[in-house]
Amino acid sequence: MKIKNIIILFFFITGLNTAFANDGWLNILNEGGNNKGIKCTEAIQGAIEKASKNGGGTIFFPAGEYLTGALKLKSNITIHLDSGALLKFSENFDDYLPYVEMRYEGIVMQSFSPLFYAKDVENITIKGRGVIDGQGKAWWNEVYRIETAKGPIPETKYQKMWTEQNKGIVYEPYYKRTIDKHFFRPSFFQAYNCKNILIEGVTFKNSPFWTINPEFCDNVTVTGITINNPHSPNTDGINPSSCTNVHISNCHISVGDDCITIKSGRDADGRKYGKATENVTITNCTMLSGHGGVVIGSEMSGGIKKITISNCVFDGTDRGIRIKAARGRGGVVEDIRVDNIVMKNIKEEAIILDLFYDKDNPVEPVTERTPIFRNIHISNVTGGNVNKAGFVRGIVEMPIQNITFSNINMDGKEGFTINTATDVEFHDVKVNATVGSSFKISDAKNLILDNVGSSTPLKGVPVIKIDNASNILINNNFPFNATDIFIEANGKDTKNIFLKNNVFNNVTTVVKKGKDLDKKAITE
Repeated sequence: MKIKNIIILFFFITGLNTAFANDGWLNILNEGGNNKGIKCTEAIQGAIEKASKNGGGTIFFPAGEYLTGALKLKSNITIHLDSGALLKFSENFDDYLPYVEMRYEGIVMQSFSPLFYAKDVENITIKGRGVIDGQGKAWWNEVYRIETAKGPIPETKYQKMWTEQNKGIVYEPYYKRTIDKHFFRPSFFQAYNCKNILIEGVTFKNSPFWTINPEFCDNVTVTGITINNPHSPNTDGINPSSCTNVHISNCHISVGDDCITIKSGRDADGRKYGKATENVTITNCTMLSGHGGVVIGSEMSGGIKKITISNCVFDGTDRGIRIKAARGRGGVVEDIRVDNIVMKNIKEEAIILDLFYDKDNPVEPVTERTPIFRNIHISNVTGGNVNKAGFVRGIVEMPIQNITFSNINMDGKEGFTINTATDVEFHDVKVNATVGSSFKISDAKNLILDNVGSSTPLKGVPVIKIDNASNILINNNFPFNATDIFIEANGKDTKNIFLKNNVFNNVTTVVKKGKDLDKKAITE
């Protein structure tokens, strides 16, 4: 009886293994790989090729430690890391040769292969509960070595290869310092001109450069992943660039640069491809260390539109929501919705829209080089211990247009600054600043400040400060707390300021008028 049971069990297990193999699952340990940390790039790539020839399949990594060089994904391939699996990438730069066509900071070039690289394929997946370690410190150290050199240093073979393979590359003068390094670290994951991408569940850490970086892709889903790259240079978390239909959700990110950044190419090179990033949803994410929580730009020359950002927490990032560009970049950023955000311990601006990312660019005529920000709406935001509640700054030839802030509560050092913008509205916005006015408006027109104010107004400091701004409606305001000055207005170009439906019983001075203010500028 016992022998019969053993035989039955043997055939049952054998049958399962056969079915497992025939199901398109390839256990890497059965394909020449090992889980002892000995490099097995050829075995992993061989399994990918084998599955691809059979129409696709899943490369399965059981618990253990694996070491590999760059991997090239094919159509219909899934990389599945089981709990307890640790996949490390080699620190030897030779393992990322030959150079491939890729995009680096918005410029298409030939350079090191990304750690996971896919080009012109579809239906690719990386999933599981395992950890993938890019071992990026070797790459970071090489960048530090090149950038901190006090004088000329010999070029490495990699820098010489880059020069040979990228003749005629076009870039703006401000980017020359980066190009002159001739050393461009690989992204952790870059899919180039692919569709139907899923990245789910895994943990990425120590990326050499940007972590999840689809370029020119369609239908990208990134969900439930963790990215951990703190204290490292330019190790952005998730950077879709010139992509359509992108879904990012339930992610936890702590990195050495921006947590999530939406891009579409740099300057003339970005405009040449002319591929916008559009139809993007970002929701239910937490972000800790990073220069920005969710950032749009600065490489946005192909345009960025139809973006929603919701239900996220930023705790300790340098900035919260950041949209940035500069003269010369071109591109249109439009139709952006941000809603239901909590921010805490923001070191710079909680919200910033700025067209002076390159501060020294002179005024120029409106052309394809002119960046445009418009139709951006931010609502239901709570911010605590922020350095600055908000900062909006356009350029004179193209003011930032049609912006609304609704149901926002901020506690921090400084309030909102609006400069060179038009059609801006604040509805139900309370800013408790410890330095300066809660709202500072200059060189702007067509504004509504509806039920705005501060719960902690400062002695001798106006809640709203207006300088050379026009067509402003200030209405439905009822300061609950004793307020010294509610409005201060100045500037010879300030005009058409209307105060309607306000209750100023708790205000000592409703309007403080500057010496350059026209007597007819304000209608109460």
